[in-house]
Amino acid sequence: MTFAPEWLALRESADAQARSAELVETLRETLVNRNPLTIRDLGCGTGSMGRWLAGRLGGVQHWVLHDRDPRLLGLAEAGMSAFENVTAETREGDLTSLRAADLEGSDLVTCSALLDLLTAEEMNALAAACVEAHVPALFTLSVAGRIELDPAEPLDAAFQDAFNAHQRRVVDGRRLLGPDAPAVAEEAFAALGASVRTARSPWRLHAGALQSEWLKGWVGAAVEQEPALASEASEYLRRRSTASAVVHHVDLLALPGAV
Repeated sequence: MTFAPEWLALRESADAQARSAELVETLRETLVNRNPLTIRDLGCGTGSMGRWLAGRLGGVQHWVLHDRDPRLLGLAEAGMSAFENVTAETREGDLTSLRAADLEGSDLVTCSALLDLLTAEEMNALAAACVEAHVPALFTLSVAGRIELDPAEPLDAAFQDAFNAHQRRVVDGRRLLGPDAPAVAEEAFAALGASVRTARSPWRLHAGALQSEWLKGWVGAAVEQEPALASEASEYLRRRSTASAVVHHVDLLALPGAV
């Protein structure tokens, strides 16, 4: 699955405001004696995670940017060049095949808005790779399956349930985790003996371009999953276009015991 650079650019500011700074402070304490840092960013998109995190970590850093879309990789690599003491390289390919050996020499594995696109088996394998390689993981903005629209109305629950079911759909024989991703990720790391901390990282949206595009996508996915909602969709979109929205996400920091 790939995403348009325009959508990633539109959401970058909201992503940056939502991510947990507290988890980064905990991470900094863990990495304090490591310089330079080698960071692997999985599903990097245009590099928004790197642009948000590089300055917060400080020091000399080398980012290895992973994605399936070469166009996005080029944008991500170019974006990291703006940081002093930061270098970057790109890796094109399937993220689900990474194992502990692939993470050798890394000081941190990151991702943003990725885990919902994995299966439970892929999530378990990723956690095992991080723990076996003794590499901390900072996974941000995993969808939590909960939306708050203000003012609320009865149809909100129907669209939310349909959207969540769409997030859990089967794609090419793979059942996606969708909003189950935060709990599955936490359980996977904890079962392997890692110390896990989570934090809420909600988007807070008001009338504007991001709210409009997010709402269209949210309603569109719900209708795709539950075609019976199609008759309500157009009028629902019109009514909700001025509503404020809190889109809940979860950030996770996993520290393997040997780190």
